[in-house]
Amino acid sequence: MTMAKDQKKQPRPKAETPKGFRDYFGADVTERKAMLDRIAEIYHRHGFDPLETSAVETVEALGKFLPDVDRPNAGVFAWQEEAVPGGGSGDWLALRYDLTAPLARVAAQFRNDLPSPYRRYAMGPVWRNEKPGPGRFRQFYQCDADTVGSASVAADAEICGMLADALEAVGIARGDYIVRINNRKVLNGVLEAAEVREDQAEDVLRQIDKFDKVGREGVLALLTEGRKDDSGAFIDGVGLSEAQAAPVLAFLTSKGDSNSETLDNLRAAVGGSGIGAEGVEELAQIAGMLAAMGVGEDRAVIDPSIVRGLGYYTGPVFEAELTFEILDEKGRKRQFGSVAGGGRYDGLVERFTGQKVPATGVSIGVDRLLAALRAKGLAGAEDRGPVVVTVMDRDRMADYQAMAADLRAAGIRAEVYLGNPKNFGNQLKYADKRSAPVAIIQGGDEAARGVVQVKDLVLGARIARDASHEEWKSQPAQTEVARADLVAEVRRILG
Repeated sequence: MTMAKDQKKQPRPKAETPKGFRDYFGADVTERKAMLDRIAEIYHRHGFDPLETSAVETVEALGKFLPDVDRPNAGVFAWQEEAVPGGGSGDWLALRYDLTAPLARVAAQFRNDLPSPYRRYAMGPVWRNEKPGPGRFRQFYQCDADTVGSASVAADAEICGMLADALEAVGIARGDYIVRINNRKVLNGVLEAAEVREDQAEDVLRQIDKFDKVGREGVLALLTEGRKDDSGAFIDGVGLSEAQAAPVLAFLTSKGDSNSETLDNLRAAVGGSGIGAEGVEELAQIAGMLAAMGVGEDRAVIDPSIVRGLGYYTGPVFEAELTFEILDEKGRKRQFGSVAGGGRYDGLVERFTGQKVPATGVSIGVDRLLAALRAKGLAGAEDRGPVVVTVMDRDRMADYQAMAADLRAAGIRAEVYLGNPKNFGNQLKYADKRSAPVAIIQGGDEAARGVVQVKDLVLGARIARDASHEEWKSQPAQTEVARADLVAEVRRILG
């Protein structure tokens, strides 16, 4: 028996996408790029610079996911570099999990070279080593804009206005979205006015977040003695008195018919709290600046119900919500919901430099926004393929390449069929699979006469589907034009 026969045949690798990841084809890629290009144009117009950072950061720089011995990959895709002389240092490295941690590192590393404030936008994939689920992937796109180094609420107002402009730039109509703005300081003031102990604060925030679901009376019960949920199970309350709960409920029900009415209600809700009064004043300034920028209350509004990851944010917080209805998977109507969020946060660069650097920013959920555009019919239209120049004579390939080159020079997407030209039917099948709008045909006879056949494939398909035999004969989708008129005829068909 030979040694070769002893060796087991290597199994073929499985052709499958890793769990929690996906592949993006043609239209998915071009639609996302078109959307991000329009957003980038708005950010650029507001004076923000693009930044592209490496997909890999040190785990130390990522900060919140330091590897432990047992689970070095918790949350991130991390690995330890091999320590070799003159090479790897033995550092733990990881794929970035968001675009904010790399910004913190860049702002600290290049602080002497970058302008201050530093305004940047970034778009790209991020990776999370988490359990995948329906609509939850381990690689997804983020699109962020941040101002680092300005403590002025003008920076927050600018980002809110810019977010509204970006949504309109991608096609979301006025009336179909609203940017809602709140302030962490106002909430801190309410907690102070309610004399909430530090150990109760987190529980109170959790109950505030349920206001949309359970309403005023439900939250009152949860803040005080507790209540039964829909299943009949009793949920313990936080243990506040009704007098303590009053400022919290006043805060939750303070949304008025206008920003000025909401601000008056918030002033009452924070009572004598200094930090609360400061937060309300910041919101008043933001409202005034947005009005001056031409961003009306139909586009951005003060809304106390916005409670975004408040442990992270230190001042104004904002969220962009799409207000139009869609049908969910069970056919029920529901509002599309949030597609972007952000706020003011300190401690971004402090981890690296020891100095507090104020920052504010927003992150747009790229996949969610693209899904919204598709739901509105603003994306997801069939992608138009290239004009296909068919090959009738192998030895005249140069002529066909010249035709494609002429079309491209005129700004028309075009390609020559490069498969086996023997079966002409296969060439038209290929054009169909490519969603080609037009096919160009030139055999030896046409070449001798200096003409080409131009086949309108879209019209041809419509005639074949809808027309009677007589109409089909009287309105052929194929026309003969002089070779010199090829570009003009294709342009006419493409409209």
